[in-house]
Amino acid sequence: MQLLRRMIFMFLTCVLLVSGTVVAHAQSSKETLHNVEQELEQKANEKNSINNEIQNIKKEMESLQTYITQNREALAETQKRIAATHQLIEKKKEEIVVLQDKIHNRKGVMKNRLVALQEDDKLNVVINVMLESESVADLIQRASAVTTLLNADRDIMIDQENDLKQIEEDKKEIAKQEEQLAVEQENLAKHQAELDMNLQKRQESLTVMQQKYSQVDQEMAGIQAQLQEAQARVRQEQDAARAMAAANSPAPPSTPAPTGKEMYVTSTAYSWQSSGSVTATGINIKENPNIKLIAVDPSVIPLGSRVWVEGYGVAIAGDTGGAIKGHKIDVVMPDNAHAIAWGRKTVKIVVLQ
Repeated sequence: MQLLRRMIFMFLTCVLLVSGTVVAHAQSSKETLHNVEQELEQKANEKNSINNEIQNIKKEMESLQTYITQNREALAETQKRIAATHQLIEKKKEEIVVLQDKIHNRKGVMKNRLVALQEDDKLNVVINVMLESESVADLIQRASAVTTLLNADRDIMIDQENDLKQIEEDKKEIAKQEEQLAVEQENLAKHQAELDMNLQKRQESLTVMQQKYSQVDQEMAGIQAQLQEAQARVRQEQDAARAMAAANSPAPPSTPAPTGKEMYVTSTAYSWQSSGSVTATGINIKENPNIKLIAVDPSVIPLGSRVWVEGYGVAIAGDTGGAIKGHKIDVVMPDNAHAIAWGRKTVKIVVLQ
């Protein structure tokens, strides 16, 4: 009796230890899953922030492009004005040439008259003309002709001075217009250079942000894979916990009531020594060598089902295998010796409801 109590105590202790280990693993996996979800959320926020920055940069670039277009139009308009002004300047230069020729010709006429006065003693001629007049009326007429001749020379001199003044005024106006247009063109060119530089900087910033966006997107893909991995691990550990609880629950004192699905299957046996420690549902059969567990074809017996096996007892369908197809099962044994002892046989099973 005392020995039986000890065995029951040891059994319960093992159950508690195994359950504690499974719970600890499950808790650790849940924490990992939570951390991965938080990291994924942070990356999603970072990606959203980068995307907003990209949109802002694009808006700034559109605004800059508008300014650049307007500045180029103003620069083109200034170029047209410069071209028109150059045409006026060329016309003005041609007018200056005409004035210069007129001045040159007038100088020639005046020079010839001076020479003629010197050669012909013009003053004596004028006096003789006056003295030879036949009457007072003739004298007045002759004096008027002489005055007209002299006034013509004076008008030539006045026109000469006016044309020289006009030439100087035209030169100043040309210089002024050329200077104004040069300044305007220079300012527009500087503004254009600044706009182009700003546009280039924004383009560089956009490239950097797009690269960062792509990097974060790749990181999110990696984290998403980790999340799926962690979720699968949590599901496996939850399945293992359920399977452990079912496998370690007290067996019914008698054969199960015929409330489940009965069938006959071909059975073999295996242990952790021949197939590995962890089953398809995440149960470690090396750490739990006495667990009641069978490998099944999930299309025939769903994973996680409780199954009564003739000569074995109630087990959990917690594993699969490449050779387990159709109405076949593989029962878990503590070691290879027990597995060999089981051999290969046909048994009745009941999938319990």
